[in-house]
Amino acid sequence: MASKGAGMAFSRKSHRLTSDAEKSRVTGIVHEKLLDDYLHRIFSSTDRAPTAATSRKLLNFQNLPEHLDQLLHVDEEAEEEEESQGKVEGRLGPSTVVLDHTGGFEGLLLVDDDLLGVIGHSNFGTIRSTTCVYKGKWVYEVLISSQGLMQIGWCTINCRFNQEEGVGDTHNSYAYDGNRVRKWNVTTTNYGKAWAAGDIVSCLIDLDEGTLSFCLNGVSLGTAFENLSRGLGMAYFPAISLSFKESVAFNFGSRPLRYPVVGYRPLQDPPSADLVRAQELLGCFQAVLSVELDPVQGRLVEKESSEWQLQGQPTVLLTLAHIFHRFAPLLRKVYLVEAVLMSFLLGVMEAGTPAQAQSVVHQVLDLLWLFMEDCEVRDCLRQLMMSLLRLYRFSPIVPDLGLQIRYLRLTIAILSHEKSRKFLLSHVLFDVLRSVVFFYIKSPLRVEEAGLQELIPTTWWPHRSSREGKDSKEVKDETSEERLRRRAYERGCQRLKKRIEVVEELQVQILKLLLNNQDDNGGEASRYIFLTKFRKFLQENASSRGNMPMLCPPEYMVCFLHRLISALRYFWDEYKASNPCATFSEEAYIPPQVFYNGKVDYFDLQRLGGLLSHLRKTLKDDLASKANILIDPLELQAATMDDLDEDEEPAPAAAQRPMQALAMGGALPLPRPSWLSSPTLGRANRFLSTAAVSLMTPRRPLSTSEKVKVRTLSAEQRTREDIEGSQWNEGLLVGRPPEEPEQPLTENSLLEVLDGAIMMYNLSVHQQLGKMVGVSDDVNEYAMALRDTEDKLRRCPKRRKDILAELTKSQKVFSEKLDHLSRRLAWVHATVYSQEKMQDIYWLLRVCLRTIEHGDRTGPLFAFMPEFYLSVAINSYSALKNYFGPVHSIEELPGYEETLTRLAAILAKHFADTRIVGTDIRDSLMQALASYVCYPNSLRAVERIPEEQRIAMVRSLLAPYEQRPWAQTNWILVRLWRGCGFGYRYTRLPHLLKTKPEDANLPSLQKPCPSTLLQQHMADLLREGPDVAPSFLNSVLNQLNWAFSEFIGMIQEIQQAAERLERNFVDSRQLKVCATCFDLSVSLLRVLEMTITLVPEIFLDWAQPTSEMLLRRLAQLLNQVLNRVTAERNLFDRVVTLRLPGLESVDHYPILVAVTGILVRLLVHGPASGTERATSVLLADPCFQLRSICYLLGQPEPPTPGTALPAPDQKHFSLQSYTDYISVEELAQVEQMLAHLTSASAQAAAASLPTSEEDLCPICYAHPISAVFQPCGHKSCKACINQHLMNNKDCFFCKATIMSVEDWDKAASASATSSAA
Repeated sequence: MASKGAGMAFSRKSHRLTSDAEKSRVTGIVHEKLLDDYLHRIFSSTDRAPTAATSRKLLNFQNLPEHLDQLLHVDEEAEEEEESQGKVEGRLGPSTVVLDHTGGFEGLLLVDDDLLGVIGHSNFGTIRSTTCVYKGKWVYEVLISSQGLMQIGWCTINCRFNQEEGVGDTHNSYAYDGNRVRKWNVTTTNYGKAWAAGDIVSCLIDLDEGTLSFCLNGVSLGTAFENLSRGLGMAYFPAISLSFKESVAFNFGSRPLRYPVVGYRPLQDPPSADLVRAQELLGCFQAVLSVELDPVQGRLVEKESSEWQLQGQPTVLLTLAHIFHRFAPLLRKVYLVEAVLMSFLLGVMEAGTPAQAQSVVHQVLDLLWLFMEDCEVRDCLRQLMMSLLRLYRFSPIVPDLGLQIRYLRLTIAILSHEKSRKFLLSHVLFDVLRSVVFFYIKSPLRVEEAGLQELIPTTWWPHRSSREGKDSKEVKDETSEERLRRRAYERGCQRLKKRIEVVEELQVQILKLLLNNQDDNGGEASRYIFLTKFRKFLQENASSRGNMPMLCPPEYMVCFLHRLISALRYFWDEYKASNPCATFSEEAYIPPQVFYNGKVDYFDLQRLGGLLSHLRKTLKDDLASKANILIDPLELQAATMDDLDEDEEPAPAAAQRPMQALAMGGALPLPRPSWLSSPTLGRANRFLSTAAVSLMTPRRPLSTSEKVKVRTLSAEQRTREDIEGSQWNEGLLVGRPPEEPEQPLTENSLLEVLDGAIMMYNLSVHQQLGKMVGVSDDVNEYAMALRDTEDKLRRCPKRRKDILAELTKSQKVFSEKLDHLSRRLAWVHATVYSQEKMQDIYWLLRVCLRTIEHGDRTGPLFAFMPEFYLSVAINSYSALKNYFGPVHSIEELPGYEETLTRLAAILAKHFADTRIVGTDIRDSLMQALASYVCYPNSLRAVERIPEEQRIAMVRSLLAPYEQRPWAQTNWILVRLWRGCGFGYRYTRLPHLLKTKPEDANLPSLQKPCPSTLLQQHMADLLREGPDVAPSFLNSVLNQLNWAFSEFIGMIQEIQQAAERLERNFVDSRQLKVCATCFDLSVSLLRVLEMTITLVPEIFLDWAQPTSEMLLRRLAQLLNQVLNRVTAERNLFDRVVTLRLPGLESVDHYPILVAVTGILVRLLVHGPASGTERATSVLLADPCFQLRSICYLLGQPEPPTPGTALPAPDQKHFSLQSYTDYISVEELAQVEQMLAHLTSASAQAAAASLPTSEEDLCPICYAHPISAVFQPCGHKSCKACINQHLMNNKDCFFCKATIMSVEDWDKAASASATSSAA
C-alpha cells in the first residue's frame, strides 16, 4: 500500500513482525532506553497506574507481542461468555439475532439484506425475531422510518396472526402503536406519545416482575402491561405488524443501543471482549499520534494530534504495524466501528479547527490504507459510512442543526481523502447507502422539539391569495399590529434560513468533492466515477416510475437537485475563468448532438419523434448529411429485433429476474426501496448499448475507406476520453451539426451532469414542489376558519355564554394550529421555496429553453430530443408561477420578460409541430399554451414573439378540428375572446353568485384579458383563402352539434334516475362528463360569436359559395339550443333545479348569453343586407320560435308589434336580472333584436304561401326543393346538398358521384318540359 503522506511504500504482508534474523537490527532502531520509554508510553494500559521506570520490564520489539497479549488480555469469564453466546440463561435462539425470514412471518414483507430492516408490502404483515426470552430483563430498539400504522412489541410462538390481526390483537401478544397513540392486548387503551419518522422506540420486558414497557427517544412512556403470563412454555419474541409501505429497522444489539436502559440487556450480547481490546488499541493508536521521537535529543516530545506526521521512522512504523495487526480484524465489525472508531473520529472533529481535524482524519485514513488489508479497510469504511448515514438521517432536529452539521463535517473529512473517496464512490455511496440521503434536510414534524418556538417566537400568516401571480392577489390594508408581527416573523425566518444554509453549504462541499476531476493520479478521477453511478441512479428511478417502493423519495430528490446545481455551476464558472472561449453557467444549454450520437444513455425515455430505433431508421440520411453520423444497418437491425423481443417478454419471465431483495409470503422476489438497501437496477435500453454508429469527423471530408467506427459505450464502459474527448475525438459532443459553434461550452462531463439534473426535475422534483404547497394551503384554510370564528365571536350575543365558550374553544384550537403551521411553513420556505431555490429552478428553465432553441435549429434531428426537456420547460415555469408565492414572485427574477417571450415562442411553434409525435407531450404543450394566454403577463409575451410565429400559431389553431385534440384548441381561442363577448366579462359564474352570494369557495375564473392583436391575425387568416374559413367553421359547427346532443342525452339519463322511486345515486363521472359537454358547447358558441364579430362576411356575404350554407347550419343549431333551454318546464329546467354537485356550471345564463351574442352580431350589428339575409334564414328554419327569443328578456309570450315590452316575470330567467354583468347598451340591443324579429316574423307569416309535400326537400322536409344533382338528376334543397358536399361527393339516394349541382325551379322545369313536348 502506498501512503501519499509518507512518500514511501509499506506492506503489512511483507513485514515479519517477530523475525529472529532481524532482532539485532530492530532493537537497534533507536537507543534502547528511548525505545523502552516510547513503547511503555504507547502501550501503557488506560486503567492501570504507570509503572516506575526502575521496576518495569524493558520493552523492545522482540517482547512487544507478549506485552500486547497481556495488555489485551480479557477476563477468562468474559471470554467464555462471549464464546458461548446464545446459551445465556433466560434467552433461547441464535446468538446473532435477526428477523425470522424462514417461518416467523405472516403476509408479504420486504426484508433488508442484513435481516434487520423490514417494509410492509401487504395489508398488515407481521414478522418476529429468531430469538426469544423467558427470564430476566431485556430490551431492543426499533428505528421508525415511516410514521404510519404499526404495532410493535412482543408475542409468543403460539400467537396466530393474519392480514387483519397483528401483534397485540391476540392473547399473549403486546404492542405499542404510536400512530394511534394506543397500546394493544386484545383490547386497546390510550398510551404513550405519537411517534414520528426518525424516532427510536425501546421495547422493554421484565420477566422477573412480569411487566412490559416502552420508551420513546430514551424517555419512558410508563408501564404498559403487567402480570404477563410466565412459566413453562412461555417465551416472548420481539415482533411487529405493519401496514403497506411502512418501514422500520431493528437493533437487537448488533450496534450500540442509542438509548441503553440500566438493568436491561439487549437481546444480542455486545462483543464485550473485543470492545475492551478495541478501546485499548485505540488508546495506543492515539498515543502514537500524540508522541514524537527525538533521536537526537534522545527524548519523547508531546505533540498535538493535528501536528503529527508519518515521516517514515522505522520505530513508529513497526509500532503501528503491531497495533494494526490486532486492531484491523476488529474494525471489520459494525459494533466496534460505531462504538470505537466513529466515536474517536467525531471527537477529533470537535477537538480542533476544521482544518486540524481534517488533517488528523486524513492521517488516520492513510494509516488504515497503509497497515490494513484492502478487504479490511473496505469493510471498515463501508460500516463507517453506513453508521454516519444512519446517524445523519435519523438524528433529531435541534435548533442549531448541530447534530447534522457534526456528521456532515466528518463525512467531508472522510471524502476529502482521495483513496477513500474513490472507494466509497465506486462501491458504497450509490450502491449501498444512496448518497442522496446526505443532501436531504428533513422537516421537523415536532415543532417544539426542533426549537422553532424559540427561533420564531412570533407567528404570522399571509392572507389568502391566489398563486397565479400578482394580478390575482387580494389587496388588503395591513394594520400596524400585523406589520409588527410580520416583521418579527420574517426576522425569525431569516435566523432559521441562516442555520439551514450552513448545512446546505456542507452538502455542496460533499458534491464538490465527488465532482472533482483533478484526482486522476491513481486511476479514474472522482467525477467520472460519479457520472457512472449518477446515470445508474437516474436509470433506476426512470425505469421504476409508478413502482413507488423502488423510487428514491422525492423529498430527497429536491434537496439533491439544488445541491447538484450549486456544485455544477461552481465548476462551470471555474472552467470559464481558465478558458475564456467557454461560456458562463448563465448561458448553459445541452448541445443537440448529445441526443442523437448515442454517447448518453436515455434508457427507455420517450423521444419527441418516437422510439430511438425508429428515428435512426427514418432519419439516417439526415444524420449522415447534417451530423456526419452513419448508422450500421446490421447493428441497427439487431438492436431493433432485440428491442422487439424484450417488449414481447411475458410478465412472469420479467418478474423472475434476480433481485437482491427477499420477499416473504409470496413466490416472486420483490424489490426494496433503494434508499434502504442496495439498488435493484432495471434492464438497460439495449439498443442504446449495442447499436453501433459510424462517425465521420467533421474536420475534413473522408472517403468511404477512411470512415472511423466508434462504438456507443454503456455508462460503465466509458472512460474520461470517451466523455471529454481528445485531439481527434470530440467525446460526448461527436456529431456536431453545422448550426452549433465549434468552441466548447464547458467540460463535457458537466454537460452530462446538467442533463441528469434536468432529468431529475422531471422524475419527481416537480411533483414534490407541488405537494409541499399543501402546507401553505393548510395555513390559508385555518386562517379563514380563524377569521370566521372571530367574526362569529363579535356577532354572538353576550347572553349566549354556551355559544361563546364553544367559539372561544374553537378560536384557541385554530390559533394553536396556525402557530404550528406557520413555523412549519417557515421551515418549508427556507428549505424548498427560498429565493435561492427559486433561482435554481429559473436557471433550469432557461437552460431548457436554450436547449430547445438549439435543437430546433437542427431541423428533423430535433425529433431525437427527449420529451422531458419540453416537460421541464413547461413544469418549471408553472412551479415558479404557482408554488413560490406569495413570498417570492417570478416577476422579480432577472430577465423575466425575455424568458416569458422565449417560452411563448416555443409553445406557439411546437404545440402543432409535426416532429413531435407523442400524444402526452402534445397535450401538455396545448394545455401550457391555453394557460399561457389566460394571464396578462404571459399573453403579452405571446404578443411579443415575431409576427411570423404569431400568424403560424393562429393558423394552426384555425385548422379543422377533426383528427386532433380540438377541445384544448377551442379553449385557447375562447380565452383570446373572453372580455369582448356579450356579457362575457365575469370572473365567477353569475348564476352561482346570484344563488349563493356569500359563498367564498365558489370556483373563480381568471380576469378577462383578450388579445386584439391575435384576434386581428385570426380575422386576416379567415379572409385569406376560400377554404380556411369554411373548413374551420364546418368543424366547429359539427363539434357543437355533437357536444350539445351529448349533453342533452346525458341530462335525460340524469333526470330519469332522479325521478325513480328508489333512491339512486348518479355516477360522479357521468356528472363530470355532462358538465364538460355543456362547457364545450358554451365555448364553441363563443368561438362562433368571435368569428361573426371579426369576419361577419363569412356568413352574410352570399357572393361567397359557402356563406349561405354556413348561415343556415348556424341558424339551425342556434334554434335547437334555444328551444331545448327555453321551453317551459322542460328537461333542462328540471335538471338545473336539482342543483347536483358537479353540475354547478350548468345553468341558463352561460349558454343563453353566448347564443344572444351571436344573434345580436347577426341581426343588430351587421349591414342592412346582411341583417336581412340573416333574418330570412333564421325565420325560414322550421325550428324557429319567437317565444324562445322572448324568453331571454323574461317574457312568456311575444309582444304585439309596435307596443312596449312589458316588465319581465320575476319567476323566469331574464337577462335584465344580470345588470352587473350585462351593460345597458347590450340590453338595448337585445330589445332591438326582439322587436326586429317580432316584426319580421309577422311579415313573413302574412307573405308565406302553402307548399305541397311533394315540393319539400326529401332530406330535411323544411325547405322547398331548389337544387338538382348532375348527372343522376336527384333533388334536394341547397342547404342539404351543400352541407353534404362538405364531407362526401356521393348522391344521397343512388350513391353516384355528383359532378355538379344546378338550381332547380318547379315552374321553370314544368315550362321547359311542356315546350320540349
